[in-house]
Amino acid sequence: MSVQMKTQKSGDQMSTVLLEKEGKVARLIMNRPDKLNAFNKDLHRDFMEALQNVKKDSNIRALVITGAGRAFNSGQDLSDTPENMDYGEILRKTYNPLLENLLSLEIPVIAAVNGVAAGAGFSLALACDFRLAHEKASFVQAFINVGLVPDSGSLYFLPRLVGYAKALELAVLGEKISAKEAYRLGIVNKVIPAENWEQEVMTFAENLANKPTKAIGLIKRYMKLSFHSTLSEMLEYEAMAQRIAGFSEDHQEGIRAFLEKRKPEFKGK
Repeated sequence: MSVQMKTQKSGDQMSTVLLEKEGKVARLIMNRPDKLNAFNKDLHRDFMEALQNVKKDSNIRALVITGAGRAFNSGQDLSDTPENMDYGEILRKTYNPLLENLLSLEIPVIAAVNGVAAGAGFSLALACDFRLAHEKASFVQAFINVGLVPDSGSLYFLPRLVGYAKALELAVLGEKISAKEAYRLGIVNKVIPAENWEQEVMTFAENLANKPTKAIGLIKRYMKLSFHSTLSEMLEYEAMAQRIAGFSEDHQEGIRAFLEKRKPEFKGK
C-alpha cells in the first residue's frame, strides 16, 4: 500500500513525503531529491502528517525513515529561509514539534540513511531508535559551516552516543564522516553494502515489527528517563514497566510459545 502525503503547492508533480505501508512496516520517504531532501515548510507539514498517519494505524509496528534519491536529508533548505529570520522561532514552530512527535512513537523507528545526512538531517537520524547506513552514506554536523549551532536534538543525542569530547569535535569542526567511521563511533548500528541495501533494511524492520512492540515501547519510554533519574527511581520505573508488560497479550503468548516449544507470534498488544 502506498499513501502519498499531498502538498498544497499548485502544479507539483510529487509530494514532499511518500508513505508506503507493507505488512507491519511503514516507510516514510522524504521526497525532495533535487534538493537532497532538505527541509522546507512543505516537507515539515507533510512529515508531521505522515507521523500522525502512522501513529493512528495500529497495524504498523515499525517505521523506516529514508530519503529519495542520493541523500537522506541535507538539513534546512537555506533558499527557503528569509534573511534575518529568527531561527529560534523556526525551531519552536517546526523542528521541535516534529522531533517531539517522532519521539512519542512507541514503535521502533529506523533511520535508513541512504546518503548524506547533514545538519538537521543528521539530527533526525540521531533521534531515531536505530540507524542503518548505506555504505556510501555520510554524516556531517554542518551547522558550524554556516555559523550556527547544532539543533533539532543534536546537542542532546550526539554526546550520549559518542561522548562529550567526540561530540564537541564533530560539532565544532563540522567535518564529514563516512558510514564506516559512524559505525566505529557507535552512531550507526549497521553499515549495509549497496547491493543488499533495500533487502537488509526491510529485513531489519520486519524483524523488529514481529517482536513484542508493547514491550519495545515501554523500553523506549523508560530508558529515556534513565538519563535524568536516580537508581532508586529507575528501579521503580522498571517495576511499573514490568507490571504493564506482564499483563500484555504478548507476554502471555511468549509464555505459551515457550511451553509449547514454538516460535511466538506477537501482536504488539
